[in-house]
Amino acid sequence: MAASMDAGSVSAAPTGPQIIARLERLEVWSLSYLFIGIIGLGFLFTFYDIFDINVSFIQTCVQLNKGCTPETALGALPLPVLLNLAGYVLGTLVLSPIADRIGRRNMLMVTMLLTGLGSLYNAFVGDYANFNIARTITGIGIGADLAIVNTYINEMAPRHARARFTTIIFIMSALGAFVGIWLGLILTTPATPWPLGLPFAVAGPGFETGWRWMYGVGAILAVVAVLLRFELPESPRWLIGQGRFAEADSVVKDMEARAAQHGPLAEPVVTDVHGATRPPSPVPYRDLFTNPLYVKRMVLLFFVWFIGYITVYAFAAGFTVVLAALHYPPPEAGVIAAVGTLGFVAEAAVMSVIVERLERRYWLPVGAVVTLIGSLVVAAAGTNVGIAMIGSILIFAGFNLWVSPTYALTAESFPTRARTTGFAIVDGAGHIGGGIGVMVITPILPMLPVIGALGLISVFLVIAAVLVQFTPHTRNRHLDHISP
Repeated sequence: MAASMDAGSVSAAPTGPQIIARLERLEVWSLSYLFIGIIGLGFLFTFYDIFDINVSFIQTCVQLNKGCTPETALGALPLPVLLNLAGYVLGTLVLSPIADRIGRRNMLMVTMLLTGLGSLYNAFVGDYANFNIARTITGIGIGADLAIVNTYINEMAPRHARARFTTIIFIMSALGAFVGIWLGLILTTPATPWPLGLPFAVAGPGFETGWRWMYGVGAILAVVAVLLRFELPESPRWLIGQGRFAEADSVVKDMEARAAQHGPLAEPVVTDVHGATRPPSPVPYRDLFTNPLYVKRMVLLFFVWFIGYITVYAFAAGFTVVLAALHYPPPEAGVIAAVGTLGFVAEAAVMSVIVERLERRYWLPVGAVVTLIGSLVVAAAGTNVGIAMIGSILIFAGFNLWVSPTYALTAESFPTRARTTGFAIVDGAGHIGGGIGVMVITPILPMLPVIGALGLISVFLVIAAVLVQFTPHTRNRHLDHISP
């Protein structure tokens, strides 16, 4: 019977459990590697948008917000970040569940299109009010896109490497953050001798609209991502839940053919995964809120993301402005933050190799420790820019190190019929913590010494690291056994 289910001799009408068994036996990434880049381009844009405000906001604020100065920009930063996050929460809670109804692939194009339109709007706004509206629209698209992308990766990657492929694609996020901050440094700060700034930066009299070009670049990235996503196949797990077995079988056959190029395939083992064949409820939230197991997971993971994002967004969106408020000259603060993104890129590259060596939940404590060490180094640096840069690299590595394995953990914790919805609830609503971090925490930072300010930002990651230890073991387990 097992042989009859092999790639070359599957019956004309395979069942859902049979198709899932064939999918579960795949040991390698079984789609075109081009698809990793296509999915990753969306991540690149998303994190470009999150981080592009970090350096460029000072110029934006001075240009659009009457009375704003580089020294007072910190006070104006919470509003656009909070509205962007409000859009994120709205988008992920309203749009992401649609992916459980109409498919991952279709919604991936819708969300990226919406995100690109928001970024284009940002590039042409004429006043501060419209800037904030544009940030909200962009957030709506980003929030839903992140939830759907992580669901898609989780359902398409091999069982033993779900976190690894999430992290490989997360490298594109790091590159997006890198480009967002460095491009902001080039386009929105004046030429300043290194290391106090960039000698080839172009902002100044005659060119005070570099921030507009920043958002224009984001819009171009979004258009490219939308066009490329037409090439993606639909998730076979989602197709099975819709009863579209022939389409799911076709996708899996292609995946088996690609996997077979790397060696013989193991025999598929059919197990009880009938929950995976259940279609989503007309209201996918019902599948989660009526099940005590998923209610418990939602509450726990929500607080992990909520508290962890206080640290993430305080650093991601406001590190340059925080440093400026702590009396670093703005160009120097921008350089310190820009160099820090090297830590983000290096962390993602290293994690793509080692992430599967530990359970998902163990990476958050590691990230918290690295972040705290980086904060101590920046605090001890004083006026030594070189040491401050080392600390910044550690901070950016630490507060991002835990994100991709926790993305994987979150997607694994919910059933296929409501996976995007579950991810949206805990990660999307969890971004409210990011808003609190910027709205409540950052205004009091100038009143604190550097060590106190950075320590306050970092401590929330420590709390999240404790909470995440109560989440389930998911590494190398059958997806439909973790979340039936």
